[in-house]
Amino acid sequence: MTLNILFMSITIKKHQRSFVEYDHDQMVTKQYEENRLKQESVWLF
Repeated sequence: MTLNILFMSITIKKHQRSFVEYDHDQMVTKQYEENRLKQESVWLF
């Protein structure tokens, strides 16, 4: 009887975001929130 075992190692590296990416994400989030508020105000009328 033969037992074949395959050992694998997986390395997960955390992605470090740059300041440019962080600023972009903040800007997109802000615009998304502004648009959402605008849409909600339109639904009120």
